[in-house]
Amino acid sequence: MQETAPPTSGGPQIAAPHRELLDQVLDKWSLQVLDQLCGRPSRFNELRRAIPVVTQKSLTATLRRLERNGMVERVVVSSRPIAVEYRITPLGTTLQDLIDALLRWTTVNMADVERARARFDDEA
Repeated sequence: MQETAPPTSGGPQIAAPHRELLDQVLDKWSLQVLDQLCGRPSRFNELRRAIPVVTQKSLTATLRRLERNGMVERVVVSSRPIAVEYRITPLGTTLQDLIDALLRWTTVNMADVERARARFDDEA
């Protein structure tokens, strides 16, 4: 007899592909890159200046991952010298409200989180 998964509440399922996508879109650097690019297109060094703690290697990997997932596009700008600019895609733009909501949530709840951390650390 084959086992079946227990019934769910009927809500969205979090399967492996969903977890992978969420890990890639909501990681530490992706949120900051998407937040920057939702404001305006940027070149690589502009992003580095806007997110000074990110390393060149991490920023490159983040941009490639976001590009692979269709959130960001890499555009060669015909100027002298030729430059590359990163832009949010229409698909990436659909994340703007979610990113704003997450950033608002952290601002509103940070003091409570810090108190909970302190309580936990004191008990440990």
